[in-house]
Amino acid sequence: MAEGRKPAPLEDLDDRLRAARSHRGGTAKGESGKGDKTGTQSGLGVALRIGVDLVAALIVGVGIGFLLDYWLDTKPWFLVLFFVLGAAAGMLNVFRFAGGYGLAAGYKKPDDETGKDDVKDKE
Repeated sequence: MAEGRKPAPLEDLDDRLRAARSHRGGTAKGESGKGDKTGTQSGLGVALRIGVDLVAALIVGVGIGFLLDYWLDTKPWFLVLFFVLGAAAGMLNVFRFAGGYGLAAGYKKPDDETGKDDVKDKE
């Protein structure tokens, strides 16, 4: 690195990355055209993700319920309870994915392009 130069700010880096991606013809990972809430995933990828989310949540729920029933000898109460909880968790995951929430913390939709909140200061 040259000692006399200062590093460019992050905003400048973001602008340069966007310009390079538009010049190349691609978009940033997760960015897409209007109306496409799934990013760059294909239809088959979306279907597989939804299926895996549902099945994985059910397997985890049933597994926990089965183990608790075996350990506490309360068959089938925990199995039924955790089956319902697993199904609800799977549906919540599908809802979050379909709604475009992804893995955003606190179920807040990520902002459009800037990654900053649209909160305006009241003066």
